[in-house]
Amino acid sequence: MNPYQFIRKKRDGGSHSKQQIIDWVQAFTSGELPDYQMSAFLMAGVLKGFTPEETQGFMEAMLFSGERMDLSDIQGPKIDKHSTGGVGDKTSLLLAPILASQGVIVPMISGRGLGHTGGTLDKLASIQGFRTDLSLEQASHQCLQIGVAMMGQTEDIAPADKKLYALRDATATVESIPLIASSIMSKKCAEGIEGLVLDVKVGTGAFMETEQEARELASTMIQLGKSFGVKTQVVFTDMNQPLGRLVGNGLEVEESILGLLGNGPEDLMEVTHRLAASMFQLAGKVESIDEGVTLSKETITNGEAWAKFLTLVETQQGDADQLKDWIQEWQKDSTVHLYTPSQFSSVLAPQAGVLTHCDCKELGFIATELGAGRATMEDTIDPAAGIECLKKLGESVEEGEPIALLHGHKDAPMEVLSQRYSAAWTLQKEPSEATEQRFSPPPVIHGFMTKEVAK
Repeated sequence: MNPYQFIRKKRDGGSHSKQQIIDWVQAFTSGELPDYQMSAFLMAGVLKGFTPEETQGFMEAMLFSGERMDLSDIQGPKIDKHSTGGVGDKTSLLLAPILASQGVIVPMISGRGLGHTGGTLDKLASIQGFRTDLSLEQASHQCLQIGVAMMGQTEDIAPADKKLYALRDATATVESIPLIASSIMSKKCAEGIEGLVLDVKVGTGAFMETEQEARELASTMIQLGKSFGVKTQVVFTDMNQPLGRLVGNGLEVEESILGLLGNGPEDLMEVTHRLAASMFQLAGKVESIDEGVTLSKETITNGEAWAKFLTLVETQQGDADQLKDWIQEWQKDSTVHLYTPSQFSSVLAPQAGVLTHCDCKELGFIATELGAGRATMEDTIDPAAGIECLKKLGESVEEGEPIALLHGHKDAPMEVLSQRYSAAWTLQKEPSEATEQRFSPPPVIHGFMTKEVAK
């Protein structure tokens, strides 16, 4: 192919066949095609758009550039979930043991946090000794043993995706729904799964801030899953404020444990049970979503999900005693945490009123600067850092009442971050008349999708 003509055609609004895209990506992965020509093509596509056929080509090129997990010898349905990312989003830590406790095989490949969103691998790493660097063979064997494995992307999984994403990240070409969807689905289809539930976040803390963008992304990923024989469902969930009350890696492990023990916050558990219900339905364990929600709740009340979580931790060389000891301490004093931060700072309400708006993405950046995230992949995570959200949307506060407690690393600018946290929330006066309508926070579940929407 002629790279100049290939790029020019996309620049002028033309399209390429699936095979042409596959050949193009293969040339880039092998080093035959230089970075500057691939980046020019990606920018042209971001501006002009990619067709469904081109999107399919990207996914297949990335998927087949590496190895796939072989779970064919393992009995049972193979199901996973993927979240588009948000603040305080810890559902994977609950869903994996909930599903695995009922005989569903869950091979979960997750990522690390970058920017304002947290990563499942960083949360797991706050459990002392927990290993996420499993090989595909080790993960497959573990799925055979205990029905679940939680791991990072290895060098063998979709290496073309890794190389492409690094280039996109450096050339302002990340924000493309076809590229986002094909990247996600190439890794998920490499897991050897039969079904996938996508948790697409919507709101001020989501990558897709509008319902229209979220639905376009969902439809594209459903289409890609269908083309590869992976049954895919999408649940749209709210990210106009953090999910749960705790943000930060060690803190989110705590809240996940509390959820598995039946003490999780209402919004976190509602999202968890709804996602679990779709996963159970895809696995053939239930016929309806209501039955799936009931089954998910039963795994909490009968202790099966918690027992499976402990088995997962121990199998991946994590320190289960660290978690058990913390639970005993927490039952005596609910202010005790897995890790003690270097600094604390209370954020006080500047006036009385009702919380009516949250810049959730800003809260994610605040958590990062406290030490809970990374601006670059080389940054170090502090497992003690994060935010306790003491008040959330729709809740009343008095002037001077604490609305949050910040946990910071030793060099975190606590005063500045406290001011930014306060500014990220909008406070309105309480309704003075009985006829005035009181603010209601958005629903936790925005909707769902089970098939792609025709454009």
